[in-house]
Amino acid sequence: MSDPRQVRYEYLTDGAEIYRRSFGTIRAEADLSALPADLSPVAVRMIHAAGQTDLPASLAWSPGLVASCRTALRAGAPILCDAQMVASGIIRSRLPADNEVVCHLGEPRLAALASELGTTKTAAAVELWKPLLEGAVVAIGNAPTALFHLLEVVCDTGIRPAGVLGLPVGFVGAAESKQALADNPFGLEYLVLHGRRGGSAITVAAINAIASEVE
Repeated sequence: MSDPRQVRYEYLTDGAEIYRRSFGTIRAEADLSALPADLSPVAVRMIHAAGQTDLPASLAWSPGLVASCRTALRAGAPILCDAQMVASGIIRSRLPADNEVVCHLGEPRLAALASELGTTKTAAAVELWKPLLEGAVVAIGNAPTALFHLLEVVCDTGIRPAGVLGLPVGFVGAAESKQALADNPFGLEYLVLHGRRGGSAITVAAINAIASEVE
């Protein structure tokens, strides 16, 4: 019997080659044909994060989403995130203007505000976005309540973010909130992944791809 301390495995250790093969596999297996040129690399990164090459079939978007978000980021717009996992995953070196990445879930006043509004803390945090929301890039990867309330705030105030990545994951409200964003009557630029799928990793991948065209 071999000594378990001497076990070795055959596996690829070249990071650049792993990266090259991964993206090559995605482009070979995923149907990206329906995507506009600027959204295709965003979808590739989302597939890479999820490990699911069927993901493009569930994507919906407005035609100007990528261009609007890139223009806003280059002009210094903040990125407003519903969860710390989303905020933490954004690669700061890819941001074109040292953009502020905002997540209010750690705010001491948030619990009281959520109680006052009768909603979740993530939805209440949208209220705290209001001073920054005009022209901002919004990344929602976890909380359907945040996405629903964002649409209510847009309706009530007339504030318009540059783009909304509505990618919350879950079994309650996720599909419905994303459909509401896709159907929004406010002219919002948007990206959604229909159904229950979504989450922090996919949302972060989309933001990182939009922030820099370097793959």
